[in-house]
Amino acid sequence: MHSYDPQNIFARILRGEIPNKTVLETEHSLAFHDINPAAPVHVLVIPKGAYVTFDDFAANASAEEIVDFHRACAQVCQMTGVMPGKGYRAITNAAEHGLQEVPHYHLHILGGRPMGRLVDPA
Repeated sequence: MHSYDPQNIFARILRGEIPNKTVLETEHSLAFHDINPAAPVHVLVIPKGAYVTFDDFAANASAEEIVDFHRACAQVCQMTGVMPGKGYRAITNAAEHGLQEVPHYHLHILGGRPMGRLVDPA
């Protein structure tokens, strides 16, 4: 069971309480630049609905929300120039073991340089 915290930073951004550098806004999604970028291109794409993780979103979002979110991700890739090109990395983290920092489902789109291999720190 997922417990959504309506006071998380992304919920506050969606309510307009915290400013962001918007890349794209659609009916069901918001994309904005990460405030602590890990690559030259680092955009977060979030659904406007109250979903905690990928599995929560995939199981509970409407078909319209799911399509809108994925199309928004594709638009962000085009808008930021990561595709067509040398590529990008799309990452989502879930819960404690996935090192999720904000309990609102979000996808990181990173590009603009080689990302390197993912390494298990354990």
